[in-house]
Amino acid sequence: MTGTGTGTSLGEGPVREGPFRVGLVGYGLAGSVFHAPLIAATEGLTLDTVVTSNADRQQQARDEFPDVRIAATPDELWPRADELDLVVIASPNKTHVPIATAALKAGLPVVVDKPIAGTAADARELAALADERGLLLSVFQNRRWDNDFLTLQKLVTEGGLGDVYRFESRFERWRPEPKGGWRESGDPAEVGGLLYDLGSHVVDQALVLFGPAASVYAESDVRRAGAEADDDTFIAITHTNGVRSHLYVSATTAQLGPRFRTLGSKAGYVKYGLDPQEAALRDGERPVAGKEKEWGVEPEELWGRVGSGESPATGGGTPVPTLPGAYPSYYAAVAAALSGTGENPVTALEAAAALDVLEGARRSARENVTVTL
Repeated sequence: MTGTGTGTSLGEGPVREGPFRVGLVGYGLAGSVFHAPLIAATEGLTLDTVVTSNADRQQQARDEFPDVRIAATPDELWPRADELDLVVIASPNKTHVPIATAALKAGLPVVVDKPIAGTAADARELAALADERGLLLSVFQNRRWDNDFLTLQKLVTEGGLGDVYRFESRFERWRPEPKGGWRESGDPAEVGGLLYDLGSHVVDQALVLFGPAASVYAESDVRRAGAEADDDTFIAITHTNGVRSHLYVSATTAQLGPRFRTLGSKAGYVKYGLDPQEAALRDGERPVAGKEKEWGVEPEELWGRVGSGESPATGGGTPVPTLPGAYPSYYAAVAAALSGTGENPVTALEAAAALDVLEGARRSARENVTVTL
């Protein structure tokens, strides 16, 4: 198997033909809503096995994918590693490192949902193991393929905003009552809280757009009665190129701000609303091969605006067509990487760089200091 856990080039070797058989570990929200549908919709991949010990989720998987095999634990996969070509880990955060380690040691390429690990050091150890074994190790940072992010990335790359000075990104929700579960647990071993959940997305996007972080400052609070983990967090990054990113993740936002507000020397870009792909997947809609242009499209009234000197709230600026969202592109890239014809779409070292920022943010909030990275 060709592939790396750290770089983008997948090295030399014969081209391998699919379909590549996928074992999916976890069939909760991440596994059933994101990974399974996208895997099934990707040419060159086939969903072979779903791993879950929950009887209801086992039945759900059989109902949705009648040919799928079921396993109760990941340990059932390793003795038949030669029957699989990829393991996707969509189980709770605290299990990511041990399951990924076991899969790599069994000789299997791996995709891990974000965050890949609780610490940057653990992420780099996984990357080293993948490189040692010559195996693909990729991280599911699906929001690199959000429609608004793709649009902003194009604007920045083409210079439409001039030199960007400040990037504001908000992933805000209004959920005044905690739902419970491991994501809201105060146990550090669970790697819960919004800093590591939604924060993994907004930090990754900022680093992709504007490069490495030089320092980070953060404010992190537990606002809701009964909540144990952070539910209202602000992260300020100073990038090495001088751009400042202000990132907000919250479950306690009674009035939602713009998803993006990006200010440059020529113009600014303001975009409200969330990419529609998650809602579509939750509603049972599925991307179809050959009809990618029909997936992830939003109506004109939701387009962001580019302009200067006026507020988009009062009609200022020019509407900019939002590019279609493209979550299927992630697994298409994974399939190409497995075949030896493409690159790892999100490397473990990129994920480790984001974790450096998240760890710095956690320390900053705890100690009320700015952390140099």
